[in-house]
Amino acid sequence: MPATATCHVPSVANRVILPSMQLALPLGSSDTTTPIAPLAPVAPLAPVAPFAPVAPLAPLAPISPLAPLAPIYFVRHRRARRYVLRVESDGRLRVTIPRGGSRREAEAFVQRNIDWIVRQRLRTPTERRPIEDDRALRQQARRELPTRLLELAALHGLVVSRVSVRNQRSRWGSCGHDGHICLNWRLVLMPASIRDYVLVHELMHLRRMDHSASYWRLVAEAYPDHRSARDWLRRHGASLR
Repeated sequence: MPATATCHVPSVANRVILPSMQLALPLGSSDTTTPIAPLAPVAPLAPVAPFAPVAPLAPLAPISPLAPLAPIYFVRHRRARRYVLRVESDGRLRVTIPRGGSRREAEAFVQRNIDWIVRQRLRTPTERRPIEDDRALRQQARRELPTRLLELAALHGLVVSRVSVRNQRSRWGSCGHDGHICLNWRLVLMPASIRDYVLVHELMHLRRMDHSASYWRLVAEAYPDHRSARDWLRRHGASLR
């Protein structure tokens, strides 16, 4: 039998014994309580509309193994002979693909050199110059670089057909077959001696349009300390870009 709770009272005529956890109320004529009106019937609940089927989630795109190295960009260079990595001053990774190279092999080259890339980014300052400073420096470059280039050209008996100062991202300068020399405005950020080396480097291309041993002999004659200047550019050039 189910468990019940009982209570001893003088008369059980007007009381009932209810199961435990229930409240006993008096019954019969001694109950003077106003009768309780019957509850109104509860309206039936409206049927619930079925839920619309949920579209399946689209599969996630596979994560590139190079994603942790972003930002990264690839550049094809027809004169490059090997794959080259360079961490720029803003932290971007530039990957040069040589002539005949492939994007797949370039990505594999990046994967093999992850440790080097991380170390270079930790060493590279990420602060950028204010735009106003860059504008002032470009104006300075347009005033000073062509003048100095023409001075050096006259010193070595060379004729420059045209001089341009540009915002080059991968070169300090270039020389065309028509005698048109383009210079990177960031040359004004270098020491004067290093800047002169770059100008002489481009001027010597007016005599030889290659980087053969004969060309480097011309550079050495015009700028004897060219090896030290090239070493300075390798060590500090990236911080100027």
